[in-house]
Order: sequence, then structure tokens, then C-alpha cells
Amino acid sequence: MSQTDAAMGGKVWKYGDDVNTDVIFPGKYTYNLPPSEFAKHALEDLDPSFATGVHAGDYVIAGKNFGCGSSREQAAVCIKLCGVTAIVAKSFARIFFRNCINNGVLPVTCPEAVDAIQSGDRIYVDAQALVVRVNGRDFPFPPLSQSVADIIAAGGLIPMLRRKLGTEHLPMPETKFAGE
Repeated sequence: MSQTDAAMGGKVWKYGDDVNTDVIFPGKYTYNLPPSEFAKHALEDLDPSFATGVHAGDYVIAGKNFGCGSSREQAAVCIKLCGVTAIVAKSFARIFFRNCINNGVLPVTCPEAVDAIQSGDRIYVDAQALVVRVNGRDFPFPPLSQSVADIIAAGGLIPMLRRKLGTEHLPMPETKFAGE
């Protein structure tokens, strides 16, 4: 990200508490769509404007327990495929938090920032400085472990492992989900 991009930040898409994985990625698509189609249906039951209005570099902001419900990995994948690289929430459901990490989406727990951020704001999440920047203010968030930071930096668990194993040059098999 360039200095200009960092200064401008991304648009905020703010949602409330207990947004579940069925709303993030509707269950009716779980076994019927290839991953290349996931982004078109992101959050469609909660916010029909999200999938068509989100841009790379935008951020999802949420209340408590974001990603609760089923352990559907497609929920994290569809957000990533929309170009969202970080989600800032008051708290995350445990499995969704890990699915974000495994898919290279930075899950940031920062209740103070969530309270200060309004829909339409432009923010920037600085993973190096561990701050969320909004309206001229910085809100610190706790660091992730080095191993988790490495996974995020690599773009997800599989890309990180492929790099470590020296297989990043080999073609990646198409992702399949149960039932496909």
C-alpha cells in the first residue's frame, strides 16, 4: 500500500453484534457455487449494497461476536475475495477468527475503535504499528503472535506453507469445499 493509500484509507462498512456466518455468506450457496462466485453474495442478506459497493482496501467494522454460527470457512473467504484485508470488531467468534487468519484476512479486536468509527468513515489499519487510524485518532490493538502475523503477511496459511515448503511456483489446485 502506498503512502497516499495509507493516508486515504478504506471505506467503512459497519455492522452490529452477532453477525453470523449464514449472513456473511448465505448457506444456500455453500455447496452450489465455485469460490470465484463467492464475493458476489457477500453479506447479501444483511446489506444488499455490500457486494456491489465494496472495493479493495475497504474495511468491515463490527460489534461483538462477529462470525458466530456455523464454522463455514466460505464466510471468511468471501470477505477476502471482496478485497477486504482486515475486519475490526469488538470481538470475534473463535472459529471465524481462525478462518480469517487462515485465509489472510487480519482480524483486529479493538472495541474503542469500533465505538469511534461511523459508517462512511475512511480508516486505515496499520498492522505494523498495531493501530486503527480514524478521524485523526489512533486506536491501538493487541499484537498477534509472530506465527499468526507470518500467516497474514503471506496471504493465508496455504500460501505461507507453500512458501516454506518451496512449492509456491507450482500451480495451486482449485479450492473445493465439502459437497462440491
